Amino acid sequence: MNIEFYNEDVELPHLDTGRVKQWLLFIAGKHEKEVGEISYIFCSDSYLLEVNKQYLGHDYLTDIITFDYTEGNTISGDVFISVVRVADNAIEFNVSYEEELLRVISHGILHLIGFKDKKEADQEVMTQQENASILDYHNI
Repeated sequence: MNIEFYNEDVELPHLDTGRVKQWLLFIAGKHEKEVGEISYIFCSDSYLLEVNKQYLGHDYLTDIITFDYTEGNTISGDVFISVVRVADNAIEFNVSYEEELLRVISHGILHLIGFKDKKEADQEVMTQQENASILDYHNI
């Protein structure tokens, strides 16, 4: 089990990494998954746009891209998060930066667990899971 936090071209967000790791392990366990190697990489919009173009062929901004390396019941992957998008979304959704950052962090592990968000019905389930995860964070 290894969850790491990295930064590319931005400062690492202020996080209680020990608590966040405990929380992510809790989320995985709640869904009966083991954690392998998960890297969270915090970056700028321009960095994530280049990742989006290079690896997914998409030419648009996004808040998160998750590369899933899960094998069997062991979830692993690289999760890229634009701290600029997170800040903008926090303003748009009228929530604190920390709440939005937690939502996006949980979004990444939920993708690794197997939740999707391309279809509207899947988006609703993803949002429910994100909301439950944020509640779990505050209760751990």
